[in-house]
Amino acid sequence: MNKMLFTLSMSLVSQMAVAQISNDNSLSVQVDGKEFKTAPRRIRIGNAWYITANAVNPDKSLRFWFATWNHTDTPEVGLYKIVDEEFNGEKTLAPIISEGKYKGVAYVKYVEETRSPRMEYHVGKSRRENGGEIEVIKAADGFLEGKFSCTLDGTHFKEKTSATALGGLGRLKGKLEDKVFTGATGYDSDIDPEGRGYKKQDTKDEIVLSGGVFKLKFEK
Repeated sequence: MNKMLFTLSMSLVSQMAVAQISNDNSLSVQVDGKEFKTAPRRIRIGNAWYITANAVNPDKSLRFWFATWNHTDTPEVGLYKIVDEEFNGEKTLAPIISEGKYKGVAYVKYVEETRSPRMEYHVGKSRRENGGEIEVIKAADGFLEGKFSCTLDGTHFKEKTSATALGGLGRLKGKLEDKVFTGATGYDSDIDPEGRGYKKQDTKDEIVLSGGVFKLKFEK
C-alpha cells in the first residue's frame, strides 16, 4: 500500500470511528445467559432493509430482516413472527396473515467468533416454528423500538485448512482489517463464515436470545 493510499485509509477509519461514537442507537440481549450490548445500525438495499448489531473481540453480529404486510418503510406497532430463511411464497404467508395477529415476519441470524482471528464461529439461525416474536412497541418520532426473544438453530464453522494455507498472510491481513472496520464503524465486515472458506461442522445446538430490547433511529 503506498503512502497516499495508507493516509487516505487511516483518515476514512478515523471518520468512521467518530460516526460510531455518535451513534445513539442501543441494543441489549442475553445470549445463552450472557449479556450482549452494542449500538445497532440500519442497512438499506433498495426497498429492502435490515438491522445489524455488531461488536469485536470476540466478533459478534446479530441481524434482523423485516417483511411487513403493508410494505411501508417503517414497521407498524405490533407483533412480528420470527421465521426461517427459507420462508417465502404465498402458501407460507397466507396462514400467518389470516391469523390477524402479526404485522409481518422477521428473520434473525447471530454469528459469534469462537476462535480468533476468525478461525471458528458459532452461528444461529431463526426457525419457522416456535422461533419467537419481535414486538415493535414504538415507531414514531424517527425512532424504532422493539422487544424480542427467540431460539435459534445453532451450528459451528471452522476455517478450512486449504483456505488458511492458500490465503497465507493476505487472508490474515484481511481478517484484521475487517476487525478494524467493524470496530470503528459498527457495521459488520465479513463476519459471516458461510461461503468464505469455512466448513460447517456436524455439531448442532441452540442459541437462546432472551430479554432483547433495541432502540434505533429510523431516519429516511
